[in-house]
Parts: sequence; structure tokens; C-alpha cells
Amino acid sequence: MSFRWGIAGTGTIANTFANALGRLPDAQLVAVGSRNRETADAFGEKFGIAPRHRHGSYEDLAADDNLDIVYVASPHSHHHEHTLLFLNAGRPVLCEKAFALDAAQAAEMAEVARARGLFLMEAMWSRFLPAYVKIRELLSEGAIGEVQSVEADFGFRFPADPTHRLFDRALGGGALLDLGVYPVSLASMVLGTPDRVTAYGTLGETGVDEHTAVLSGYSGGAVALTQCSMRAPLSSTARITGTEGHIELPFMMHCPDELTVRTRDTTERLSLHAARGGDDDDTTGGGMHHQARHVQERLLAGESESDIMPLDETVAIMRTLDSVREQIGVRYFDH
Repeated sequence: MSFRWGIAGTGTIANTFANALGRLPDAQLVAVGSRNRETADAFGEKFGIAPRHRHGSYEDLAADDNLDIVYVASPHSHHHEHTLLFLNAGRPVLCEKAFALDAAQAAEMAEVARARGLFLMEAMWSRFLPAYVKIRELLSEGAIGEVQSVEADFGFRFPADPTHRLFDRALGGGALLDLGVYPVSLASMVLGTPDRVTAYGTLGETGVDEHTAVLSGYSGGAVALTQCSMRAPLSSTARITGTEGHIELPFMMHCPDELTVRTRDTTERLSLHAARGGDDDDTTGGGMHHQARHVQERLLAGESESDIMPLDETVAIMRTLDSVREQIGVRYFDH
């Protein structure tokens, strides 16, 4: 069967995802919703969406019966509202990361999806890339022994601009939700939910975190050190270290096209280009088709959650981010 997708939002990430859907023969982009009809029309014209399915409100998109699933690509501040809107209209949802502003919102989203028996997943696209699939395989095989630590950072220099959403506290701005969620999610994938979280952060003039470091401890004795920044160009790499060796993720750790596996006796560089079947665009965002394919497979199997990015883990990650924000003094809400 062919899956009919709607996209809520018309920004950069919505455009990237729309292009990604074009790489799946069993996916159709049939509708778009935006805050106004002008941007919906422009997006629809670009991606060949029929005029009657270009909606000038998210409510109208939710009411469009021509949909099998909706991808929520609005700002973090609206993920909760829009996801509930679509779920309550009976639409399965793939919601862009970070999933919500806090764990309470994330938990409610999961609760509503489960109560209605509808599919819901955080769009943590890294999880579905061939490199991350290979990491899980290597760890399952014991290739580096028992994992002792995860070190990961992701950061770039963004000139301060109070008018940009990254610096807007009300929109969930800051390094943590946009960038930090990647290394924190990697640590979660490898080590699970931490027992202890210690955070340090530097806030900017608008009240958002511009550089944050997180040290997490786990019951088995492992640790994770993650950083994110909008003030400095971090290495944007990662290392998973075990008792017998380590796995290195190169620059752009959230979408690597190779891995290096080092043990006491060997060093192996694994190219994942071939595993993608020549998809050069994976590292520039085209890799989003992997998660879209996963969603369609789950829907076809009649499942309401992902086994790779389950809702309980998404909520747990949000709790970790909540702890970080509380310690460094970031508040998205004034109440």
C-alpha cells in the first residue's frame, strides 16, 4: 500500500522531510498545514500538493480525511499542542525532536496516543541511520566489551539574534533541545536512563542555554559526558568506550557515514555508504527517509509504537533534559 502523509509546518525541517518522502516509493505527500494559506500554498506548489489539501490552519489539516499519518514539524513550543490536535482527530503522528518542552507534555502525548490506540513516535532520525543500526549491532555482539562511558558533543557558533527561534525562550530555544538532544539520546540508546544527572550551563541574554555540559551516572557504574553549544564549534563527535575497545563517531555525530571500531589488537573503519545503497544525501538530511520507512513498517504491522524509539524512552529523555534545565536555570514557562 501507499502511505499518505501530511506535514504540519513549512520550515526547513519540513522541507527536508518532504524531500525524504520522495525517496520512498510507497510514500505520498498529500497535504500540508501552516499558520496561513500563503505559506501552505508555496509549500504545496513546491512539492506538488493539490490546492484543496493546502491548509491555512493546523485544524484544517487535522480534519483532512485524506491522511494516513501526520509529521509535526512546528517549533518545539507547539509540538504538544499540535500532536494532541492530530491524535484527537484520529491521526497517527511522527513528531519532530525534541518531542516536547518537558516530560509532562511528553507523557501526556504518549498517554493520549495509547488511549486512542494510535501510532506516535519522536522523530529522532539518527536512530534509523545505517551507522546507528550498526552501533546497536556491535554493542549486541559485544564487539567492545561492556560499555563504560559515552562521550558526545554537538555544537556550532550561532551569532546571537534575539529574533531567531534559537534564542527565543518561549519557542523552546537554546542549545539543549535543538542540539543537546542528539548526544543525550545517543547516551540513552547505549546506556539507558541515568540514575544521576549533574549539569552546568551558560545562559545568554534572552535566557536560553547557549552552552551546556551534562554528566550522567548509571547504576551499573557507567558514565556519560555530553555537551551542546550555540557559542562554540564543538568537535561534534562521539565515542562509546567499553572494556575491550571503543567506537568512534566522526564529525556530525548525529548522522555519520562511517564508524571506527578500535580494540586492543585491531582498528577497523566501517563505511556505511554502501549500506545506504549510495544515498549520498544521508549526511545532509536525506537520511530522514529511514525513519519514515520505519514508521510505515510499524503502521503496516498494526503497531502503535516503535521498538527503536519507544515512547517510554522518549519521556525518560525528556525527564533528563528537565533535570538539566532545572540545574542550569532555564525556564520555558513563566509559571
